[in-house]
Amino acid sequence: MRGAVYYSEAEAERNHAFIEDLQKEAESLEICLELLTKHPAGPLDFILFRDRNPLVASELEQAGYRLFNRSTVQEIANDKLRTFELATVLGIPVVSTFRADQQLPKVPLVLKTRGGHGGSEVFLCHSQKEIAELFSRFDQQKLIAQPFIDSDAQDVRVFMLGEEVLGAVKRTGPVDSFKSNFMLGGSVEKYSLDSAQKKQVQTISRAIRSDYIGIDFLLPAEGGWLLNEIEDPVGARSLYATHDFSVAEKLLHYIKERLEV
Repeated sequence: MRGAVYYSEAEAERNHAFIEDLQKEAESLEICLELLTKHPAGPLDFILFRDRNPLVASELEQAGYRLFNRSTVQEIANDKLRTFELATVLGIPVVSTFRADQQLPKVPLVLKTRGGHGGSEVFLCHSQKEIAELFSRFDQQKLIAQPFIDSDAQDVRVFMLGEEVLGAVKRTGPVDSFKSNFMLGGSVEKYSLDSAQKKQVQTISRAIRSDYIGIDFLLPAEGGWLLNEIEDPVGARSLYATHDFSVAEKLLHYIKERLEV
C-alpha cells in the first residue's frame, strides 16, 4: 500500500516528530508513506491531508486521490461561522456567534477571524475603540463576534477517529490569558466524557463524515459545555502528553481498515 501525508512546507517542519512517528508506524503496517508538500506526481492509495486548504484538498479529490479528511470536512472545520451553523442544526450547545458586519454582542466580546486556528486571530475586546481598531485591520465580513464566556481559560478538546472518541484533554490557559491553547503555554490533563457529551461529539463526526478531527468545547463557569470550534487538521501534542498510545498508529490502522473494506 502506498500513501502520503500532505503538509505545507512550514507545517511539515514544525510537525517533523509526528511525521516521523507516522512513517515508523506505516513501515510496520507495510505502508510506504511519503511526505508531500505539493501535488503528487503519481498514483497513491491515499493522502493523509494535514494542510488547512480546502481548495487544494478539493483539487486532489478531483484528480482521483482518496483523502483523509475530505475537503468538505476542511470547509466546515476551517470556517467558524459554518461550524456554528452546523452545531445549531444538530442541536449541539454552542457559543452564540454573529457575523461581525451584522451584529455585535455587548462588550466584553470576542472577535475572531472565521479561518483562524490555534488561538491565533482571537481578540478579547473591552471597548468600542478596541473593536474599531480590529475592524481597521480585518475585513468585517471575515470576522465573527461572540459574547465573552467566563470559563477560567478552560476548555476541552475531544479527539475523534471516525465516530470513536480517541481521547479528550482539558486545557487550562496561563493566568494572564483567556486562551487555553496548549501551544500558547497552557496546561493539559486527561478528561473523561460523560454519555451525553460522547453522544454529542459522535453526532458531529457522523454529520460531517470526518476521519480525524478535534472538537473544542468551552467550560462555562456555571457548568455544562459549549462547542467553540472544530480543528482539522488537529495537532496531537496534548493527546500524546496525556495518553499512553501512539496517535499515528491508531490513525494508520483506521486508514488501512477503510481502504481494505
